[in-house]
Amino acid sequence: MKEYDILVIGAGAGTKLVTPPSLLGKRVAVFEKETAGGTCLNRGCIPSKMVIYPSELLRLPEESKRFGIHFQENPKFDVDSIFTRVNQTVKLDSDSIPIAYEKNPNIDYIPNKVWFKKSKILTDGENEYTAKHIFVVTGTRPNIPNIPGLENTPYWTSREALSPNIFPKSLLIIGAGFISLELGAAYHSYGCQVIGLTRGEVLSHADGDIKKELNNHLPFPIHTNFKIQSVEFQNNLFRVSGTNKEGLVVQLEAEKLLIATGIKPNTEDLQLQNTKIQCNESGYILVDETLQTNDPGVYAFGDVIGRYFFRHSANFEGEYLFEHLYGNQKNLPISYPPMPEAIFTYPQIASIGKTEEDLIKEKIPYYKGLNPYKSSATGMARLSTYGFVKVLVSKETDQVLGAHIIGEEAANLLHQIVLGMYLKAKLDDYLGMIYIHPAISEITRNAFRKVREEKRKEVEM
Repeated sequence: MKEYDILVIGAGAGTKLVTPPSLLGKRVAVFEKETAGGTCLNRGCIPSKMVIYPSELLRLPEESKRFGIHFQENPKFDVDSIFTRVNQTVKLDSDSIPIAYEKNPNIDYIPNKVWFKKSKILTDGENEYTAKHIFVVTGTRPNIPNIPGLENTPYWTSREALSPNIFPKSLLIIGAGFISLELGAAYHSYGCQVIGLTRGEVLSHADGDIKKELNNHLPFPIHTNFKIQSVEFQNNLFRVSGTNKEGLVVQLEAEKLLIATGIKPNTEDLQLQNTKIQCNESGYILVDETLQTNDPGVYAFGDVIGRYFFRHSANFEGEYLFEHLYGNQKNLPISYPPMPEAIFTYPQIASIGKTEEDLIKEKIPYYKGLNPYKSSATGMARLSTYGFVKVLVSKETDQVLGAHIIGEEAANLLHQIVLGMYLKAKLDDYLGMIYIHPAISEITRNAFRKVREEKRKEVEM
């Protein structure tokens, strides 16, 4: 039996409980069955944004036409070199993590798969390990739907789409969430013919006004309410058969097929039945208000607990656990601040808090302020044809309940509201500050002015 102070399963967000406690003298062992850095670094946030940003530059010739600027020829680019650079950069960063751990005498990096032999005891089949604190940070993986014919085909998930051997001329995507929208938009910009298919609607969880605007400006065609019947792969072509929303049988072909139909937790291989740890019906680990499982001393955080599915939320949870167990905030329950999200598609989308549909369903009284990009000085300068900032303000407290942005720089534009919600700012606080003229943030100010107008009308009535 090898004894440590801390065992960490997963070298992605789990790294938050590796180096910091080791610097306090804690002996730490971290296990990783794949490559260090987790989904975010290796096959998620980082490589996807490195692929997406160059694709955004390729839209400039088309975007510039409305200003009377016409490029003489189509831009030349080498898409293979772009993906090569992305994967080389990611590999270099990932490889550096174990090297850094090896230099730390308090850290043992063990590149093995481990599972629970019993409560508080892990094994990799050769050795057994135990510790006062164990952290399960195993994340999630793509969920593959049960479609007839799919199983034995060389379909892609986001992993393969971010490191293609050969860039395809055509791509079918099953799913219409953030992975589909981000990678589909990028592939489209690189000259690939992209078609999306979804059994429901595009970005089903989003605010209604966001969905309406997005559907008017989709970066590639998406067939909604499409019932897939089968998948075939013959002569190096995928063929997807199904019925569209009119009930007509449709067959679509492409060189590659990307499955982007959600995720599932990596819990099956942990042998949790040998412990007291419990999961919900979807397989996500259940934790209490301190992120502790039903097994005392065993904690879980990140995607595997199914609360939020962002690296920034996993980082927050990891930092909380460090302070809770080893820092100055012992025995305090986790308290999440407002959690923002962004989708780096075209047009970009960012959101925080409740949607308008949530407020209606929960019967929460609110004011709504929606301001298009074009109704601002910056929008006029940019000749904006789409996009808006939407804010939802409580009638009872004057605080923001939710905000939803679609358009250029949406992810950056949202942060002013993120800070405001964190500080519990009220409508007068947003309106009382001075905004740089003519900065893009004036779009947000104008949305809050719309709320003020709505509030005044209600008073006058």
